[in-house]
Amino acid sequence: MDETPICPLCGRPIPPHAKQSLHHLIPRLRGGKGGPTVLLHQICHNEIHATLSETELARDFNTIEALQAQPRLSKFIAWVRKRPADFHSKSPGARRGWQSR
Repeated sequence: MDETPICPLCGRPIPPHAKQSLHHLIPRLRGGKGGPTVLLHQICHNEIHATLSETELARDFNTIEALQAQPRLSKFIAWVRKRPADFHSKSPGARRGWQSR
């Protein structure tokens, strides 16, 4: 029996037809190649990278709990939890640059 995975960020199921992707908890470019990954809704993954730089992710936001506690992501999670499990749209707000700050 196949079980539908649950997005660890928002807690909603990830149906097979939903846009989804793997997130490296420590960015590959910051030493996370081969490190732990989590399966997320694509919209959740996009919001993480729109909110935080690679350096911030590696240094301070390399666990699901830390990501959920980040103020902008916390607001996003509260918003997206009200959407269907296969909901997808462009992430609100400007995407952060990839350069370190």
